[in-house]
Amino acid sequence: MTSSTADETFTGVYPAMCTPFHHDGSIDFDQLRTDAQRLEAAGVDGLVPMGSTGESATVSHDEHIEVIEAVVDAVDVPVVAGTGSNNTSEALSLSQRAADAGADALLLISPYYNRPQQRGLREHYETIADAVSLPQIVYNVPSRTGRNLDPETVVELARHENIQGYKAAGGDLGQIGEIIERTRGERFDVLSGNDGETLPILSTGGTGCISVAANVEPRRVCSLVEAARGGNYDRARERHHELGPLFRALFLETNPVPVKAAMAYRGNGNGNLRQPLAELAEEYRVSLESVLDSYEPLEGGH
Repeated sequence: MTSSTADETFTGVYPAMCTPFHHDGSIDFDQLRTDAQRLEAAGVDGLVPMGSTGESATVSHDEHIEVIEAVVDAVDVPVVAGTGSNNTSEALSLSQRAADAGADALLLISPYYNRPQQRGLREHYETIADAVSLPQIVYNVPSRTGRNLDPETVVELARHENIQGYKAAGGDLGQIGEIIERTRGERFDVLSGNDGETLPILSTGGTGCISVAANVEPRRVCSLVEAARGGNYDRARERHHELGPLFRALFLETNPVPVKAAMAYRGNGNGNLRQPLAELAEEYRVSLESVLDSYEPLEGGH
């Protein structure tokens, strides 16, 4: 995995990839490989297929693994495969299959819908970490799961040798700061899962981001993270504010509806979604395209 010190596993920018679909709903593997290579060429540090942005909830298990295999084969940067589920045995099976497919690490969303207690969450993650010898990121996104991963639970999980990261998408910067503070003695990295919070999380010791916006503006997101990690906070703030309108526009409706529309507008795919997601509402499309038009290409493209 990309790292800047021996104590870091997950550093830099990891786009949360979209899964492109043909008009008949089948996966467009040619576009998937093109997207992966475009992002790699833009300088990202790794790729995350089959997370929430990848519409993992609407693909079959076989499709899930086929997407991971395609991305692994297309690029040389590390691939962090989304393999989470609200069913521990299912998440374990997907994790084992992803490891066999060549994934470098795993991203595991907390179990959703069944709302387990903290003990159940801890045991869920430990079951997978005990069985699969890959670095693993626990993913806290209460807006989708209905349950917060409490700091005490995360601190306990950080002691497991295979649990080496935390994707923070809960919106509570105080909680994120506490987790960073309390895991400083572990090989454990905290990554922003909300683009608008990447800079503040980096400022308190976070190591990078799993980013939706990086699908659209990978070079600018990389510039933000690189500047912050290098201590150039004037430059990082400049990028943060420059990207702010995009960060907001990409959540005008449910992710990944806006980001797929943005990629299609930029000529990267057709924006097709699988039901039950529907295409971006027209009034939001106008706003999104206005934001996209405001960005001049950086050297080498967006």
